[in-house]
Amino acid sequence: MKDCRQFYINGQWVNPLANKDFAVINPATEQEIAVISLGTSKDVDLAVAAAKAAFSTFGYSSVEERISLLESLLKQYMDNYDAMAHAISLEMGAPIDFATNAQADCGKGHIESTLAALKEFEFSRTLGNAQIVKEPIGVCGFITPWNWPINQIACKVAPALATGCSMILKPSEIAPLSAQLFAQMIHDAGYPAGVYNMVNGDGMGVGSAISAHKDIDMVSFTGSTRAGIAIAKSAADTVKRVAQELGGKSPNIILDDADIDKVVKNGVLHCMSNTGQSCNAPTRMLVPASKYQQAIAVAKATVAKVKVGNPAEHGNHIGPLVSEGHFEKVQAMIQAGIDEGATLLAGGVGKPEGFETGYYTKPTIFSDVTNDMYIAQEEIFGPVLVIISYADEAEAIRIANDTPYGLAAFIQSGNPERAQQVARKIRAGMICINGGSHTYTSPFGGFKQSGNGREWGEFGFDDFLEIKSISS
Repeated sequence: MKDCRQFYINGQWVNPLANKDFAVINPATEQEIAVISLGTSKDVDLAVAAAKAAFSTFGYSSVEERISLLESLLKQYMDNYDAMAHAISLEMGAPIDFATNAQADCGKGHIESTLAALKEFEFSRTLGNAQIVKEPIGVCGFITPWNWPINQIACKVAPALATGCSMILKPSEIAPLSAQLFAQMIHDAGYPAGVYNMVNGDGMGVGSAISAHKDIDMVSFTGSTRAGIAIAKSAADTVKRVAQELGGKSPNIILDDADIDKVVKNGVLHCMSNTGQSCNAPTRMLVPASKYQQAIAVAKATVAKVKVGNPAEHGNHIGPLVSEGHFEKVQAMIQAGIDEGATLLAGGVGKPEGFETGYYTKPTIFSDVTNDMYIAQEEIFGPVLVIISYADEAEAIRIANDTPYGLAAFIQSGNPERAQQVARKIRAGMICINGGSHTYTSPFGGFKQSGNGREWGEFGFDDFLEIKSISS
C-alpha cells in the first residue's frame, strides 16, 4: 500500500499539520491501495502563502521562460506516461487500455495544445492611444474530480502555468494517485517553488477553504452542479472569479434521415464508455417515433455485447464505478427509473453476474421514457441510457433543450446542412455532428447549469487573465 500522506507545498513534500488518514480504494477489488491525509484550512493557508509569494516573481516571467518550463513538463509527462495510465486505472477503475489510450492521453494533449497556444498568444496590443495588456490573474485554486482525473488537472494547470499564475490544487480524495504523480512531474520539470502546490482533502475541509480564501484570486471547479453552487456562494464574499464545468444530461438527437442501425449502435457504446462517468456523455437518445422500435431493437442488441471486465486486463470492456457511495447512488437512480414506469430494456439493479466483488454495475437502457421523468432530467453518471421518442424535428429540439443542463449535444443526420441548422437551435456549449470528435484545441464548457467559462487550448487562457489598459 502506497503512503501518499504528504502534500506538495512550496517546492517540497511536507507532512500535513494534522494527521487525518483517508484510505484510497481500488474500485475493482474493494481493497486499500494507498493512504492519503485529508488536509485542513491551515494546510491551505500554507499553500496559498507559498503561491502568493511565488506569484510576485513568476507572474512577471517571460513567455520564453514559460514555454521552456512547459516543454520540460511535457517531457516529464511522457517519461511517466505508463505510470500515469496505471495510476488512473487503479484509482478509478478505468480499464488499462482505456486508461492508456484515452485517460492518460489527456495530460499529453492539454500540455501540447497549451504550448502551441502560448507560442502564438497575443498578451498585448495597441488600441487607439492605449496599450491593452493581458496579465495573469494571480493565485488560482483548483478543485478537480475523479472521473477524468488527469484531464481536469492538466486542462486547468497547463494554461494557468502558461499565463504566469501560481496555484493550489485539491484533487479528488477518491482518486488522488494521478495528482500525486503529476505534482512530482511539476517538481522534476523545474518549476520555481510555490508556483504549484497540492493539498489533498475533502470538499468540506480543503475545498471550502480554497473557495473562500481571501488570497486566492480565482477558483476553477469541475464537478456536480450542487457543489458548484456552494463554491460560487462561498467565493462571492471575496469577489473572486469563479469558472465551473458542472453536470450534463446531453441529448443525442437522431434525425429521421440518419442511418438508424449505425448511429444507435454508436450512441449506446459512447454512453457506456468510461462506465458512463463522463459529464458530456450522450445519455438521452432522442429517436423519431417512426424509427423507435427499430432503434430499441438495435440498442438492445448492442448493449448485450458491452462487456464488463477487470480494469487490470487488456481488452474492450468497461470497468467498475469509482466507489461504493457512487455505486449506491447509481443503483438508486436505476430503481427510480423502474419505479417511474419506464421500460427496462437491459440491465437493471444489482451487479453483473460474476462480479460480486468490486463496484460493478450492469449496462442499463430504459425505453418508453418521457423527458419529465427523473431519469431523463437528473445526471446519473453511470452506464445508463434513456431512449425518448419524438414526433418531429421541432419536438426533438424542444426536448433536447428541456433540461437544466447545457454542456453538450450530439446530432445524427444524413444531411450535414440540416444537422448544422439544428445545432444552432440547441442550447449547449459543445455540439458533435455525425460522430465528430471534440479535440484539445476546441473550447470545453457549457450553458445554463452546466457552468461558465471555457477550458482547453487557447480558450482556456481567458479565465486566468486580467485585462489592463495603459493609456498615454
